[in-house]
Amino acid sequence: MLAHVYWLGGGPGAGKSTIARRLATDHGLRLYDTDRAMPDHARRGTPQDSPELARFAAMDMDERWLNRSPQTMLDTFHWFRGEGFPLIVEDLHALPPGPPVVAEGFRLLPHLVRPIAAPGHAVWLLPSAEFREAAFARRGSTWKIPGRTSDPPRARRNLLERDRMFDERIRAEAERLGLPVIEVTTAVSEAELVTLVAENFGLTGCAGSA
Repeated sequence: MLAHVYWLGGGPGAGKSTIARRLATDHGLRLYDTDRAMPDHARRGTPQDSPELARFAAMDMDERWLNRSPQTMLDTFHWFRGEGFPLIVEDLHALPPGPPVVAEGFRLLPHLVRPIAAPGHAVWLLPSAEFREAAFARRGSTWKIPGRTSDPPRARRNLLERDRMFDERIRAEAERLGLPVIEVTTAVSEAELVTLVAENFGLTGCAGSA
Protein backbone atom coordinates (compact mmCIF):
# COMPACT_ATOMS: atom_id res chain seq x y z
CA MET A 1 0.00 0.00 0.00
CA LEU A 2 3.03 2.30 0.21
CA ALA A 3 4.43 1.44 -3.20
CA HIS A 4 4.15 5.13 -4.14
CA VAL A 5 6.63 6.18 -1.43
CA TYR A 6 10.34 6.80 -2.02
CA TRP A 7 12.38 6.49 1.18
CA LEU A 8 15.49 8.65 1.72
CA GLY A 9 17.26 7.84 4.98
CA GLY A 10 20.70 8.27 6.45
CA GLY A 11 22.67 9.95 9.19
CA PRO A 12 22.20 13.50 10.48
CA GLY A 13 23.87 16.14 8.32
CA ALA A 14 23.86 14.03 5.16
CA GLY A 15 21.86 16.50 3.05
CA LYS A 16 18.65 14.44 3.02
CA SER A 17 16.30 17.41 3.34
CA THR A 18 18.00 19.36 0.55
CA ILE A 19 18.04 16.38 -1.81
CA ALA A 20 14.44 15.44 -1.02
CA ARG A 21 13.25 18.99 -1.74
CA ARG A 22 15.08 18.97 -5.07
CA LEU A 23 13.60 15.59 -5.98
CA ALA A 24 10.11 16.77 -5.05
CA THR A 25 10.48 19.84 -7.25
CA ASP A 26 12.15 18.08 -10.18
CA HIS A 27 9.86 15.05 -10.29
CA GLY A 28 6.51 16.30 -8.99
CA LEU A 29 6.65 14.42 -5.70
CA ARG A 30 5.01 15.24 -2.38
CA LEU A 31 7.58 15.82 0.39
CA TYR A 32 7.16 14.17 3.80
CA ASP A 33 9.74 15.45 6.31
CA THR A 34 9.96 13.07 9.25
CA ASP A 35 11.99 15.57 11.29
CA ARG A 36 9.13 18.08 11.19
CA ALA A 37 6.78 15.36 12.42
CA MET A 38 8.86 14.56 15.53
CA PRO A 39 7.09 16.96 17.96
CA ASP A 40 3.71 15.64 16.83
CA HIS A 41 4.87 12.05 17.13
CA ALA A 42 6.25 12.71 20.61
CA ARG A 43 2.81 13.99 21.64
CA ARG A 44 0.97 11.10 19.99
CA GLY A 45 3.21 8.42 21.44
CA THR A 46 2.71 6.76 24.82
CA PRO A 47 5.29 5.69 27.44
CA GLN A 48 4.40 2.11 26.58
CA ASP A 49 5.06 2.65 22.87
CA SER A 50 8.11 4.88 23.40
CA PRO A 51 9.83 4.03 26.70
CA GLU A 52 13.20 5.48 25.69
CA LEU A 53 11.55 8.73 24.61
CA ALA A 54 9.92 9.00 28.04
CA ARG A 55 13.27 8.44 29.75
CA PHE A 56 15.02 10.92 27.44
CA ALA A 57 12.37 13.59 28.06
CA ALA A 58 12.95 13.31 31.83
CA MET A 59 16.71 14.05 31.52
CA ASP A 60 18.37 17.45 31.65
CA MET A 61 20.81 18.45 28.89
CA ASP A 62 23.92 17.32 30.76
CA GLU A 63 22.38 13.92 31.43
CA ARG A 64 21.56 13.57 27.75
CA TRP A 65 24.82 14.73 26.18
CA LEU A 66 27.59 14.75 28.82
CA ASN A 67 27.00 12.14 31.50
CA ARG A 68 26.59 9.19 29.13
CA SER A 69 28.98 7.66 26.63
CA PRO A 70 28.36 8.08 22.88
CA GLN A 71 27.68 4.34 22.74
CA THR A 72 24.96 4.63 25.38
CA MET A 73 23.53 7.66 23.57
CA LEU A 74 23.38 5.60 20.38
CA ASP A 75 21.87 2.52 21.98
CA THR A 76 19.16 4.37 23.90
CA PHE A 77 18.21 7.27 21.60
CA HIS A 78 14.51 6.71 20.98
CA TRP A 79 14.37 7.68 17.31
CA PHE A 80 17.45 5.54 16.53
CA ARG A 81 15.61 2.57 18.09
CA GLY A 82 12.62 2.95 15.81
CA GLU A 83 10.23 4.43 18.35
CA GLY A 84 7.61 6.45 16.51
CA PHE A 85 8.11 4.70 13.17
CA PRO A 86 4.53 3.32 13.17
CA LEU A 87 3.35 6.94 13.35
CA ILE A 88 5.38 7.74 10.21
CA VAL A 89 3.63 4.88 8.43
CA GLU A 90 0.28 6.09 9.78
CA ASP A 91 0.96 9.60 8.43
CA LEU A 92 1.91 8.26 5.01
CA HIS A 93 -1.26 6.18 4.81
CA ALA A 94 -3.28 9.30 5.65
CA LEU A 95 -1.89 11.34 2.74
CA PRO A 96 -3.92 11.72 -0.48
CA PRO A 97 -3.32 8.94 -3.05
CA GLY A 98 -1.31 11.19 -5.36
CA PRO A 99 1.24 12.38 -6.21
CA PRO A 100 4.01 9.93 -5.21
CA VAL A 101 5.80 10.78 -1.95
CA VAL A 102 9.45 11.19 -1.03
CA ALA A 103 9.83 10.57 2.71
CA GLU A 104 13.10 11.67 4.25
CA GLY A 105 14.80 11.59 7.62
CA PHE A 106 17.26 9.76 9.85
CA ARG A 107 14.38 7.83 11.48
CA LEU A 108 13.94 5.73 8.34
CA LEU A 109 15.94 2.74 9.50
CA PRO A 110 16.70 0.04 6.90
CA HIS A 111 15.20 -2.86 8.84
CA LEU A 112 11.96 -0.92 9.31
CA VAL A 113 11.70 0.37 5.75
CA ARG A 114 12.69 -2.83 3.96
CA PRO A 115 9.44 -4.80 4.59
CA ILE A 116 7.18 -2.01 3.30
CA ALA A 117 9.24 -0.35 0.55
CA ALA A 118 8.76 -1.13 -3.12
CA PRO A 119 11.91 -2.51 -4.81
CA GLY A 120 14.25 0.32 -5.79
CA HIS A 121 12.36 2.87 -3.67
CA ALA A 122 14.80 3.26 -0.77
CA VAL A 123 18.32 4.62 -0.39
CA TRP A 124 20.46 5.86 2.50
CA LEU A 125 22.94 8.75 2.51
CA LEU A 126 26.04 8.39 4.69
CA PRO A 127 28.08 11.59 5.16
CA SER A 128 31.79 11.87 5.75
CA ALA A 129 32.85 13.64 8.94
CA GLU A 130 33.90 16.69 6.91
CA PHE A 131 30.59 16.87 5.07
CA ARG A 132 28.58 16.55 8.30
CA GLU A 133 30.50 19.29 10.09
CA ALA A 134 30.21 21.59 7.06
CA ALA A 135 26.46 20.90 6.86
CA PHE A 136 25.96 21.67 10.56
CA ALA A 137 27.96 24.89 10.16
CA ARG A 138 25.86 26.00 7.17
CA ARG A 139 22.57 25.43 8.96
CA GLY A 140 23.86 27.06 12.16
CA SER A 141 23.22 23.99 14.31
CA THR A 142 26.83 23.15 15.25
CA TRP A 143 26.40 24.43 18.80
CA LYS A 144 22.61 24.40 19.11
CA ILE A 145 22.40 21.32 21.35
CA PRO A 146 25.95 21.42 22.82
CA GLY A 147 25.48 25.07 23.72
CA ARG A 148 22.70 24.14 26.15
CA THR A 149 25.04 21.95 28.23
CA SER A 150 27.66 22.90 30.83
CA ASP A 151 30.49 21.72 28.57
CA PRO A 152 29.67 22.50 24.90
CA PRO A 153 32.95 21.21 23.36
CA ARG A 154 32.62 17.80 25.04
CA ALA A 155 28.92 17.57 24.21
CA ARG A 156 29.74 18.34 20.57
CA ARG A 157 32.38 15.59 20.48
CA ASN A 158 29.91 13.14 22.03
CA LEU A 159 27.22 14.01 19.49
CA LEU A 160 29.57 13.70 16.52
CA GLU A 161 30.84 10.34 17.74
CA ARG A 162 27.31 9.10 18.34
CA ASP A 163 26.33 10.13 14.82
CA ARG A 164 29.43 8.47 13.34
CA MET A 165 28.50 5.20 15.03
CA PHE A 166 24.91 5.59 13.83
CA ASP A 167 26.22 5.86 10.26
CA GLU A 168 28.18 2.63 10.69
CA ARG A 169 25.11 0.90 12.07
CA ILE A 170 23.04 2.06 9.10
CA ARG A 171 25.75 0.96 6.68
CA ALA A 172 25.98 -2.54 8.17
CA GLU A 173 22.20 -2.93 8.32
CA ALA A 174 21.69 -1.77 4.74
CA GLU A 175 24.43 -4.06 3.46
CA ARG A 176 22.97 -7.02 5.35
CA LEU A 177 19.56 -6.35 3.78
CA GLY A 178 20.92 -5.69 0.29
CA LEU A 179 19.85 -2.04 0.30
CA PRO A 180 21.77 0.79 -1.40
CA VAL A 181 23.81 3.45 0.36
CA ILE A 182 25.46 6.53 -1.12
CA GLU A 183 28.63 7.97 0.37
CA VAL A 184 28.31 11.76 0.71
CA THR A 185 31.55 13.73 0.70
CA THR A 186 32.53 17.34 0.10
CA ALA A 187 33.77 16.26 -3.34
CA VAL A 188 30.21 15.44 -4.47
CA SER A 189 28.15 18.42 -5.60
CA GLU A 190 24.50 18.84 -4.67
CA ALA A 191 23.48 18.39 -8.32
CA GLU A 192 25.50 15.16 -8.55
CA LEU A 193 23.92 13.84 -5.38
CA VAL A 194 20.41 14.62 -6.64
CA THR A 195 21.21 12.71 -9.83
CA LEU A 196 22.61 9.72 -7.92
CA VAL A 197 19.53 9.47 -5.72
CA ALA A 198 17.16 9.94 -8.68
CA GLU A 199 18.96 7.16 -10.54
CA ASN A 200 18.67 4.85 -7.55
CA PHE A 201 14.95 5.58 -7.44
CA GLY A 202 14.56 5.06 -11.17
CA LEU A 203 13.25 8.61 -11.57
CA THR A 204 15.65 9.72 -14.29
CA GLY A 205 13.67 10.31 -17.46
CA CYS A 206 10.29 9.99 -15.71
CA ALA A 207 7.46 12.34 -16.54
CA GLY A 208 7.85 15.55 -14.58
CA SER A 209 11.66 15.33 -14.53
CA ALA A 210 13.48 18.60 -14.94
